[in-house]
Amino acid sequence: MHVPNADILARVGSDAMGAKLWRFPPGSASTLHRHVSAEEFYFVLEGTGRMRIGEETITVEQHGSVHVPPEPLRQVFNDTDESVLWLMIGAPDNELEPAQGGNREDFYPVDPTQLPKELGP
Repeated sequence: MHVPNADILARVGSDAMGAKLWRFPPGSASTLHRHVSAEEFYFVLEGTGRMRIGEETITVEQHGSVHVPPEPLRQVFNDTDESVLWLMIGAPDNELEPAQGGNREDFYPVDPTQLPKELGP
């Protein structure tokens, strides 16, 4: 789950939204998670993105996007041979995550390190 990323809004100190660039190497995945109140917008800058939302797996072509409301489990992964660069924007950004005192089960109701079947053995 160690995916290179850059928090591009950290320098401006926004409490209203967060934005990160994530580069997913082949065979990598984010944690399987959900949000209590934050919505997320995902945009593929380079490559072809893959993502599971709830029980559905989707493919997002370069320059395509996905909006995910709070609650559904989501996980970005890369089952291609090329790296994929995503821009991910979330709002509000002031949700208390588990490391900040939030309830872990609100974000991770299942094992967050599980991989999608596309990356399984």
